[in-house]
Amino acid sequence: MKLLVLSNGHGEDAIAISIIEQLFTIEDKLEIQALPIVGTGYVYSKRGIPIIGEVQQMPSGGFIYMGGNPLWEDLNDGLISLTFKQIQTVRRWGQTGGVILAVGDIVPLLFAWMSGCNYAFVGTAKSDYYLRDSQGAWLARTSWAERRLGSVYLPWERWLMSCQRNVAAFPRDSLTTNILKRSGIRAYDLGNPMMDGFSLSNDQEPIPHLQGNLSRSPLSIVLLPGSRMPEALRNWQQIITAVSDVIQKFSDRELLFLGAIAPSVNSKAFQDQLSAQGWQLVASDKVLMTSRNDEKVFWQKQDATLCLTQNSYEACLQQADFAIAMAGTATEQFVGLGKPAIVMAGEGPQCTFAFVEAQTRLLGSSVTLVANPQEVGKAIANLLSDQQKLQEIFRNGQLRMGSPGAAKRIALKLQETLLKQVKE
Repeated sequence: MKLLVLSNGHGEDAIAISIIEQLFTIEDKLEIQALPIVGTGYVYSKRGIPIIGEVQQMPSGGFIYMGGNPLWEDLNDGLISLTFKQIQTVRRWGQTGGVILAVGDIVPLLFAWMSGCNYAFVGTAKSDYYLRDSQGAWLARTSWAERRLGSVYLPWERWLMSCQRNVAAFPRDSLTTNILKRSGIRAYDLGNPMMDGFSLSNDQEPIPHLQGNLSRSPLSIVLLPGSRMPEALRNWQQIITAVSDVIQKFSDRELLFLGAIAPSVNSKAFQDQLSAQGWQLVASDKVLMTSRNDEKVFWQKQDATLCLTQNSYEACLQQADFAIAMAGTATEQFVGLGKPAIVMAGEGPQCTFAFVEAQTRLLGSSVTLVANPQEVGKAIANLLSDQQKLQEIFRNGQLRMGSPGAAKRIALKLQETLLKQVKE
């Protein structure tokens, strides 16, 4: 039984892997291959999933929809030739039999349609929360044209999903699923695989240990610069500047910063930035919820501690009270835990003002957009003084991102729909 997985981005690759791992537990005779349309498929290689066709890391990291320089840089690096070769690969694979799982946006969805095979689609990029609030009402900033179209998914995207060969679509949230169903699309509301691997708090209060004497409670903040280089390093510079503002704002409080750096990058440049901004390398006996085999590096500035880690990402998100975030998937996962994130724009290609503005619509009250790093400390202080707001953030994050276990639910539905086509 053959399955080809198409995805277009690091976060999409990770989501695809979570579904693949669940498929292996319910289908023992499954032959899975992958084609990462963006990047080199580091996550697939790490899990031993064979990659077919040609792959290449482009300068934009897949964010060519931003236009401008990222698009031209990708074109100069052979984007058109690479895309053509990948389409040919998918078409040839389609002639050998099997089915396709497309994860991401219209690009893998279009590739799946062009294969001639039956396929299923996991939509990670789009949500009707970009256009509507939690009750489904249009946001004030939504244009007449967007309201006329009726969905964040454009007509040609909905057509690809309503095609007879698309046996199932898995949108990222309930709101989007219900709207797609109105177009006759076989859409299933099974949750968002981004939250798999996390355990949501059963506490009725957000950040429970901060209740009461707020001025003396320890404060833990995760730093999320993203995973694409060199943008992640530029983001890190801004984040460390913001950290200095937080230290100044909370000078009478114990502060712990958790620098969650992607394992695929070299951390030396990140440590050099800490040194340049006055941080000192120290030994520490602080107890952190991090992996035992993770080589944690501790830094000190005034009375604040910063732990740099590359293999304890989930644990950092679980432990932190707040996030200073300039990332995509990581920010969404943190918000899904019912916690507040402070976001700001960078130079791109991903983390531009347009990106973070859209992120505020997607994630609602759970994110606070600031204009510059010097506003981060004040934003955190304002949230800490507003317990009603923290309660709203706690509920909102879990509503918009869903509960863990989506990958298993999707895998079971794929067995019932997509994989059943191969058996027959």
